[in-house]
Amino acid sequence: MSRSPKIHPVVLCGGSGTRLWPLSRKSYPKQFSRLVGEESLLQATIRRLAGEQFAPPILMTGNDFRFVVGEQLSAIGTREARIVVEPAGRNTAPAIYAAARMVAADDPDGLILVAPSDHVLHDTPAFHAAIEAAAAAAGADGSAVTFGIRPDRAETGYGYIELAEAPGDGAPSALPYQRFTEKPDEATAEEMVASGRYLWNSGIFLFPVSTVSTAFTEHMPDLAEAVEKGLAEARHDLDFLRLGDGYAESPDISVDYAIMERIPGKVVPMSVGWNDLGSWATVWGESSRDPQGVATSNGSIAIDCENTLLRSEQEEIRVVGIGLKDTVAVATRDAVLVADMNRAHDVREAVTALRLAGADQAEAFPRVHRPWGWYETLVLGGRFQVKQIMVHPGAQLSLQSHVHRSEHWVVVAGTARITVGNDERILAENESVYIPLGATHRLANPGKIDLHLIEVQTGAYLGEDDIVRYEDVYARV
Repeated sequence: MSRSPKIHPVVLCGGSGTRLWPLSRKSYPKQFSRLVGEESLLQATIRRLAGEQFAPPILMTGNDFRFVVGEQLSAIGTREARIVVEPAGRNTAPAIYAAARMVAADDPDGLILVAPSDHVLHDTPAFHAAIEAAAAAAGADGSAVTFGIRPDRAETGYGYIELAEAPGDGAPSALPYQRFTEKPDEATAEEMVASGRYLWNSGIFLFPVSTVSTAFTEHMPDLAEAVEKGLAEARHDLDFLRLGDGYAESPDISVDYAIMERIPGKVVPMSVGWNDLGSWATVWGESSRDPQGVATSNGSIAIDCENTLLRSEQEEIRVVGIGLKDTVAVATRDAVLVADMNRAHDVREAVTALRLAGADQAEAFPRVHRPWGWYETLVLGGRFQVKQIMVHPGAQLSLQSHVHRSEHWVVVAGTARITVGNDERILAENESVYIPLGATHRLANPGKIDLHLIEVQTGAYLGEDDIVRYEDVYARV
């Protein structure tokens, strides 16, 4: 009896972080946040792509997110994943071709299952049944297979897949599709859903690696050449594989345009409780709501409201709505969004406006994630800055010095190992140390719990680029 091909999950972890601003931003897109449930969207994605039928996942991400991805995988006990760092974001097609070529080197008969990292999917058993149907079709004739969601409403925010006839309601099976359709207007969407012949495009695909290789070399030779160059130049960096700069010569194009619209393919219709969380309206739809359709979080209070989302990302910030209807109100420590629920798809316009105004909130959070933990600016003045710093157990910052500032550290939780020049000491809670301007220093957490300290900087220039690194376990020197 022949062995079933192994399925290699390929999880796409990029993103611009604009559609769910202010919670999601360029520096920390939505897949790393706990939008619904107790785990991040990325962690939930990895969990549902685990099992005997799956190989360890490949995660395609960018340089800024590599340590966040590694940390989130470690938190759920995923140890064997391969994290691949793209030198530049080039949409889904180059990432998929790179992953396929990597899998083909070890498993030329393998299948890759491509999945975004920022979707919600509630019925994992039904999803696995759809994957089995797709794998059977791909294994039988080498088909490229996509997964279509049976629509339950006329949605204008999704692309669609057109079938020759309405699919049946039996066990999942792979059907030929006629074409991909762009996001429609409302009237067109209503006609499409009423016909029963259209599915939402989920952005999930299953391919034999040989099919991917042939499709790209025939239809996108320039992309294939650039990706192959990036793979040839790839190098290992700690636990990551960095693709070479040649990869950045790839065109910026989705897999739909690159190959799926040019080759024969199939689609597996499925009803799995899928949602791409593409707007605050869809987050509201996934949230627990009261009989008036109001969803609240972190002590938010609704008075005489209907069909409204009141969300605070800080327990100390209370969001109170009075007489609101069809409204989204989301508060973070440094920004507040208030929008008509029917305009939730237009939130990226707010990001554009903030970017034009030069506001940091357009792309960055006050809390900045680093491989060793995070820091957050609490107060910023003309010649001083106060930060909170958290260092994971066993982690350490680089050995460094500053040209323009001195620092004072106060340990408020945990234990710190401090190096200043040739002096090394251990500091406990309520103890402090002064770092003179120009002194070589390092901070480490030798304990078993998170280290928290308050850092007070003073000097003529307080930018993050005022760092001279001498040694760094994260290879940032």
